[in-house]
Amino acid sequence: MSSASTDRVATPPPAELTSYVGRRDEGADVRRLLGKARLVTLSGPGGVGKTRLAWRVVRDVARAFPDGVVFVELAEVRDGALAANLVADRLGLHDRSGLSPMRQVLDHLRNRALLLVLDNCEHLIDACAEFVAAVLTDCPKIVVLATSRQSFAVAGEHVLPVPPLPVADAVRLFRERAAAAWPEAADGASVSEETLTELCDRLDGLPLAIELAAARIRSLSPCQILDRLTSRLTLLTSGLRTGPERHKTLRATIDWSHDLCSPSEQSVWARLSVFVGSFDLEAAQQVCAYDGIGEESVLELIEGLLDKSVLIRRQQTDGVRFQMLESLREYGQERLDQAGDRGRVSRLHRDWMARLVEQADDEWVSGRQPYWIERLGHDHANLRAALSWSVSEPDEAGAALRMAVRPIEYWLLRGLAGEAGTWLDRALAATPEEHPDRARALCASALHTLWQGNQEKMARLVSQAESLAEKNADEPSWARAMHVRSFAAMLAIRPESVDLAAATCAAFRALGETRAELHPLFIHGVSVAYRDRDLDAARRSLQRMSELTGADGESFYRAMSLFGQAMVEVAFGDVAVAAEAATEALRLDLRVGNQQGIAYRTDALAWVADRQGDHVRAATLFGIAATRWERIGLAPEFAASLPHAKHTAAARAAIGDTRFDRAFDAGRAMPADEAVNYALGEPARKPDGVTEKKLTTRETEIAKLVAKGLTNRDIAARLVISQRTVDSHVEHILAKLGFGNRTQIAAWVAGHGR
Repeated sequence: MSSASTDRVATPPPAELTSYVGRRDEGADVRRLLGKARLVTLSGPGGVGKTRLAWRVVRDVARAFPDGVVFVELAEVRDGALAANLVADRLGLHDRSGLSPMRQVLDHLRNRALLLVLDNCEHLIDACAEFVAAVLTDCPKIVVLATSRQSFAVAGEHVLPVPPLPVADAVRLFRERAAAAWPEAADGASVSEETLTELCDRLDGLPLAIELAAARIRSLSPCQILDRLTSRLTLLTSGLRTGPERHKTLRATIDWSHDLCSPSEQSVWARLSVFVGSFDLEAAQQVCAYDGIGEESVLELIEGLLDKSVLIRRQQTDGVRFQMLESLREYGQERLDQAGDRGRVSRLHRDWMARLVEQADDEWVSGRQPYWIERLGHDHANLRAALSWSVSEPDEAGAALRMAVRPIEYWLLRGLAGEAGTWLDRALAATPEEHPDRARALCASALHTLWQGNQEKMARLVSQAESLAEKNADEPSWARAMHVRSFAAMLAIRPESVDLAAATCAAFRALGETRAELHPLFIHGVSVAYRDRDLDAARRSLQRMSELTGADGESFYRAMSLFGQAMVEVAFGDVAVAAEAATEALRLDLRVGNQQGIAYRTDALAWVADRQGDHVRAATLFGIAATRWERIGLAPEFAASLPHAKHTAAARAAIGDTRFDRAFDAGRAMPADEAVNYALGEPARKPDGVTEKKLTTRETEIAKLVAKGLTNRDIAARLVISQRTVDSHVEHILAKLGFGNRTQIAAWVAGHGR
């Protein structure tokens, strides 16, 4: 069992919405290769079905990888430098102080045994090859399955070409897709097998081409499709002189599908190709509505593209979104370039994202905060694309300055301080010194840099911001710079944090910037308690912070104020109040997925348990928190140095190294859902139909020995019974508790041993 098995990664591919046809032999080949090779690349032209084959194989082999499967769609990034960022994001990792995204991923994967699926690598082939080579070298238990039109040419790579479908499967695919569109159109009684065989042969057995052709069944018979396709292919075979025949066929098929669209649908197809990943109707209207296409007609045109299989409909919790297959998106971008419209559409796309993040920023401290966290997560690939275009176009980098700081809490909550800092650095390098947004961007960049632990760079950025603020009499920027300095002083446990935070709060209050005052209030409340033991002043600051967050659903700062209260009370006040505050803060963070907050609150609950004398629970919670700290790339010794060190040492001294380490390891090994329930003090939820039964005295005794790390043979020797008897008892324990492995037994013992 690997170290990560209890925090099993699960980022499966999308659910299969249509039947899976053929590929039985190819699937068996891939599974066989994955059993002996560490890098398997599915190669072939666009539209041949590489991704769909990878999806199916992942479903078949997922159980063979103790730490799960991570499925990374690389089509959403165009910059090879961001490939490692995207992998880190899919792994749920956050920026680690001083480490590049690649190093962070390698450190995380080094002792794990999982399947890493990299989909659509061809446009980032050099960056992907470098990344994969590093993973294979540094992470001996990782297996990589990739799809790419080009191989990596990396040592140890096994390339498996994905061929077109054989005729029988191609005909079956056409029949099934055509029947879904028009049930009577392609049944065996009305359509000859010869016609469909010739049609699929003309399409070279490419699944994408077949599905595009089948989508026309409502307006054309198979014979008419064949006649039209034959003539179009004759006209368009010179489109790609150096490409393989099947590639020419795919282009001809897409050309033909494009020709069947109305002129307005063609225009919308091209304009929508600017989106990376998915988009919603409102975004499409903002980008597509010009030159004869009104906002009111965009929905109808999108419905037409959905009907023609150009777009895919995605149902999300916040509404319906749309997505374009990558090959169709590339085709649309070619048409956009041919029309000379790329710059205009890219600017409209950027302006849409700029308005989106501005609205999110305006509504952040409100009941709309959970919506914006989810919404910006869905559009993060589009945000990256908009930032990339802005920093690469002359005179557009100022927009990137504004976008990358709004809302700053989103970047922190997602653990993307490093990425935000990179965008800000690029934008700052491309904007003139006199740009009005420069000082604010410098302060934001300094804050992100501070989270990464680079004090020297942080100080340099703050000094630049202060110089600009003084030169321009810019009071808000001066206050922001002071905010960063107060936070840096707090993290370094310097006494000036109290006075700096108080001055920052006063400055923002005078400016009427309520939201900007929230974090400085937290800094002041905690700092004044630890420096001066002034509980009244600490409570006043944290109470004001809580009141300013409002009562309409804001979670980010509300949880932070509760955490501040827990920090103060567990150290100098009422431990029961601290327990209640930390628990409620954890619930709020879980609601919005604030991984950084979850780590802090779990650690705080460990402090509470130690203060209450429940040292085994404290050690277990420290173990649970350790997994969270590792995932977000922060060390608790940096993020919460004083209370963490104090209570860790106290709990260890109270129960001894052996018991502490055993409970700590059990916490680290606890499955994520069970760990959450344990931290909240709630009973573990069992799967439907599974109930936890009471263990016998002998089973309890054996469970405790399992928790100590003894093997069944060791336990048999210790208890002077046969190993077969121990095997039977362990099986009964697993069945009664509804567990699947010994590590879960250890975690259960840690939680019930009290």
